[in-house]
Amino acid sequence: MVNGAETIILAFQNYILMLGTSVMIPSLLVPAMGGSDGDKARVIQTLLFVAGINTLLQALFGTRLPTVVGGSFAYVIPIAYIISDTSLQQITDHHEGALIVASSIQIILGYSQVWGLFSRFFSPLGMAPVVGLVGLGLFQRGFPEVFGNCVEIGLPMLLLVVGFSQYLKHVRILRELPIFERFPVLICVAIVWIYSIILTASGAYRGKPSRTQLSCRTDKANLISTAPWFKFPYPLQWGPPTFSAGHSFAMMSAVIVSMVESTGAYKAASRLAIATPPPAYVLSRGIGWQGIAVLLDGLYGTGTGSTVSVENVGLLGLTRVGSRRVVQISAGFMIFFSILGKFGAVFASIPFPIFAALYCVLFGLVDLVGLQFNAFLNTIFSSPATVGLIVAVFLDNTLEVEKSKKDRGMPWWVKFRTFRGDNRNEEFYTLPFNLNRFFPPT
Repeated sequence: MVNGAETIILAFQNYILMLGTSVMIPSLLVPAMGGSDGDKARVIQTLLFVAGINTLLQALFGTRLPTVVGGSFAYVIPIAYIISDTSLQQITDHHEGALIVASSIQIILGYSQVWGLFSRFFSPLGMAPVVGLVGLGLFQRGFPEVFGNCVEIGLPMLLLVVGFSQYLKHVRILRELPIFERFPVLICVAIVWIYSIILTASGAYRGKPSRTQLSCRTDKANLISTAPWFKFPYPLQWGPPTFSAGHSFAMMSAVIVSMVESTGAYKAASRLAIATPPPAYVLSRGIGWQGIAVLLDGLYGTGTGSTVSVENVGLLGLTRVGSRRVVQISAGFMIFFSILGKFGAVFASIPFPIFAALYCVLFGLVDLVGLQFNAFLNTIFSSPATVGLIVAVFLDNTLEVEKSKKDRGMPWWVKFRTFRGDNRNEEFYTLPFNLNRFFPPT
């Protein structure tokens, strides 16, 4: 158990970790769209605001697991395809509505329980490579940032996180509180951030390539100066959406990828939070709310869709605290700092190699692969977790199915498929405010 002060600090730690993806995605997309630094600051603000809402909804009414829902790199691939469409260059004061249309697939598959029925084909053996590829297959996004542009920042961060969280985790400085095990992200970010400020102030990056300066410098004056003091994001703030069947179809491929990756993340989160594996009904409920999250992304114009933040799931294993309350307060931090733009921009100025080092430890950032002409297939097969699921489910359900049931773990997992299959499910997944009376488990 953790006390109130620890809960708040752990929640802030989740918020800091969430910043990496929330800053990186707009940094990739806004310049490609021809946007200004002011547009970038506004997109970051909107992305964090919607992430806070979606995290709160998922923790209250979705799977109720301690998971953070935020921007996904899987959507960057079809979005890059949409940006390159010359027909959109003639459209002004509008934003792309493909996310709004594509969200319907996830909403239907979730609330109709189809995704839950499909999960009957998942076994512990079959899900093992999916969960592994969600993390390990996405490792390549963070590693080049650590040892590429800014090794003098990324490498110390990597060594500190490993040292504090693994070698010093049993050290007690404040009574019985294992601060190095509970708060390694905050401690390491603070130390290396100060070190980065010293490097920047001393002129270490003068004359360096622009990409290195962008990654390593802490004096991102444009990001802070262009961020508003107070701004409340609202639906359709970029103008009315435009719709295209081709763009919507391409975006649906990213929705499929995010569902697969989120399913693996939910399984990992339940284990790290010491909860029972989510029953099919709960899994479908979570996917349905994730579809609502993508719909909100489209309405608010975040520039990308939502998925479960795998890096924050990894933080559950790092801190060994799987608290739903921590995630709910973290969502409050996302909303608060996104509305007060200047304060959020200060934290967003943390050099990205610091986050990249964290991702290397947490195996958290979704892999980004270049897009060519076949947007649908390329998006699906560029996701290691999705390829892993396809291969695992096919082999798992076609090779000596009856003989290998025990080896696949099916007898153990079958009781967790239904909500009533295990008494502990009510403790972990029952909806708040007695809502199960109106939405009974199926």
